[in-house]
Amino acid sequence: MSERRDPADFIRGNTALHEAPLIPEIRLHLATEIVPIWQMTEEELEKSGLPPPFWAFAWAGGQALARYILDNPAIVSGKSVLDFGAGSGLIGIAAAKSGANRVLSADIDDFAVEAIKLNVAANAVEIAATTEDLAGVENRGWEVILVGDMCYERPLAERIEAWLRRLAGEGVEVLIGDPGRTYLPKSGMEKLVSYAVKTTRELEDTDVRNTSVWRLLPG
Repeated sequence: MSERRDPADFIRGNTALHEAPLIPEIRLHLATEIVPIWQMTEEELEKSGLPPPFWAFAWAGGQALARYILDNPAIVSGKSVLDFGAGSGLIGIAAAKSGANRVLSADIDDFAVEAIKLNVAANAVEIAATTEDLAGVENRGWEVILVGDMCYERPLAERIEAWLRRLAGEGVEVLIGDPGRTYLPKSGMEKLVSYAVKTTRELEDTDVRNTSVWRLLPG
């Protein structure tokens, strides 16, 4: 088995700093040639357990939610925020730029957490990052939870929804950015805004995804 490569070196070697289409205020380490990095990561996966590089792309749901937060900073200003399933850290960075008192970006992929650290440095904000799987835990003081593009797999979506509805019932503001993934909850949601988000056919089945930001209502 080959030696597992350093996450920071892998990220720097396979990405470049770019602005996502909907959020020019934020620069991220993003893949510039989608298919090669995905294939390379699959090879690494076979050798050393490296997960797919979800952190290397600004997904439509994350872009929409980040845009909404930047345009409505009062949602997070002065508050404790959890960016759950953070990927690149885009949403957490938007929250930090919008005046959040404290931001924790959580993703179980250690490469994602390393990408978050690099992206945080590139945007001159302060965010904590963790690989702990927080789904199901008790509230740790979060006043706002932000979730982008996490409804693509049934078991995961159902597990997260039950947890988030419980926290919403305890008074936490839960916002979800989603481009119409299959397992987005069909009820108990309040639509706040929709955006036309430019994407790529290597990731999606269209060049533009109609993507909405939703408030999750208590269960």
